[in-house]
Amino acid sequence: MQYGRIPGIDKDVSRLVMGIEVARRPDGGEPFPLMDALFERGATAFDTAHVYGEKAERTLGRWIAERGVRRQVVIIGKGAHPTNRQRVTPEDIASDLRESLERLGTDYIDLYLLHRDNPDVPVGPIVDALNREREAGLIRAFGGSNWTHQRLQQANEYAEAHGLTPLVASSPNYSLAEQIEETWAGCLSIGGAAGADARAWYRRTQMPVFAWSSMARGFMAGRITREAYEHDPGAIDEATRRGFCHEVNFRRLDRAMELARRKGVTVAQIAMAFVVSQGLNVFPICACMAPRELEENVAAMELRLTREECAWLDLERADV
Repeated sequence: MQYGRIPGIDKDVSRLVMGIEVARRPDGGEPFPLMDALFERGATAFDTAHVYGEKAERTLGRWIAERGVRRQVVIIGKGAHPTNRQRVTPEDIASDLRESLERLGTDYIDLYLLHRDNPDVPVGPIVDALNREREAGLIRAFGGSNWTHQRLQQANEYAEAHGLTPLVASSPNYSLAEQIEETWAGCLSIGGAAGADARAWYRRTQMPVFAWSSMARGFMAGRITREAYEHDPGAIDEATRRGFCHEVNFRRLDRAMELARRKGVTVAQIAMAFVVSQGLNVFPICACMAPRELEENVAAMELRLTREECAWLDLERADV
């Protein structure tokens, strides 16, 4: 397992971040043995959010407490997700944070991200609110999820001008598959040609990128084939259909499968290698539902693709 550091967090952060599915087990399995196995193999960072529900956060918190690993584990929490209204407000940030702390059974969250942005709200009050929570000891570091790089820069310019702590991390969607339509409202991707400027900014600043759906909800793991989609599109969940089941992505998947055959690895490993070969300070978020999947992803983190291979996978060149 590779590790990185986040400003404000005094422990190593595993480069592979475990998604909340490992705690809520959509397959109906018992979560603790899986979480034990992932932790034993070096996974120390776990992604959660207030909107993911009480049960998931309580399960994660109970596992951390029963195993006595709070000092080693990095909790990445999120709040201020919209409901029937925009909720990027100091009051909603404070409310979601405190409720998540109670569910998790901890007195602080390592990295706290605002789950969405509201561009109609000035950055100043948001930065002020996050700094207050940090000064109160409830969070160690903070950032934005689904924020544009322009808004992140505005927020940090405000922080610098006022002597405040800046946002230190971002969590957009990023995978080999391009998000053609929003998987959910307000979701932001830095993939494809449309994300080129954002990726250039992240390369320049080296702000940590916690890339959610780094496997495009299983699409880039080969879970969905063009033939299966054409035969029975209703068998695929709506978010995946809307966001990723488009011909440009099936072409990317075809190429990933071909490159996987050439290199003797899995298509999922090619997709992961693509994400970590972009010069970004990236921490892919993935749902490893078996220890073997984590081991494959750890191996993929060591697999570096050439610039030409990445461009070919991303449909930017005809051959490689």
